[in-house]
Amino acid sequence: MRKIIVAVFLVLMFLCSCSDLNNANKLKADNTVKQKPDDAIAHSNNGIACANRGQYQQAIEEYNEAIRLRPELAEIYSNRGIVFAKLGQYQRAIVDYNEAIRLQPDLAEAYNNKGDAHNSLHQYQQAIDDFNKAISLKPKDANLYYNRGIAYDNLGKLKRAIVDYNEAINLKPDDALAYTSRGRAYFMLGNKNLFCRDVQKACTLGDCKLFEMAKGKRYCP
Repeated sequence: MRKIIVAVFLVLMFLCSCSDLNNANKLKADNTVKQKPDDAIAHSNNGIACANRGQYQQAIEEYNEAIRLRPELAEIYSNRGIVFAKLGQYQRAIVDYNEAIRLQPDLAEAYNNKGDAHNSLHQYQQAIDDFNKAISLKPKDANLYYNRGIAYDNLGKLKRAIVDYNEAINLKPDDALAYTSRGRAYFMLGNKNLFCRDVQKACTLGDCKLFEMAKGKRYCP
């Protein structure tokens, strides 16, 4: 019981410290904006702080002001797009990602974010096209291969998805979600042994839900 109480206390302390850090960052950003109301970067940083706190409408207002002051800065559009996506406004997010790409064609993050938005809209081939471009710009980014794998998975192209999960794992061997997703793809292909191998590995890396479910159904040893 004492261990549980200590664990709960440590979690609460961690959450409080994160909240304090977010509050400090927000206060710092607010003060900077007050001192430099015409500083686009200050408004952009304030937008980031608001978004991290879940204050999405305030974040959008800060990004709007930053864009008004510096409409040529691609990353501000990309960041505003992320907030629109968090609000479920994926089409509006895509408009911002497209503008970010127009301003900075080598911004891999904007292509990746646009791919995520297309995935959310079930526009999987468009998502794949976006991830292809992102990968061409950042070929060593494991997350891009994982995201493209998800899009192939959603299209039912399981073997092609596995190729991407393999590359994601090759680049980031401790990626539990990549093992889980690859295991699920193997399951859909009827490969029990590889499914169990992957979900067990995912569990050792911290993602145990699918492995425990498989064990509960006596599908995996």
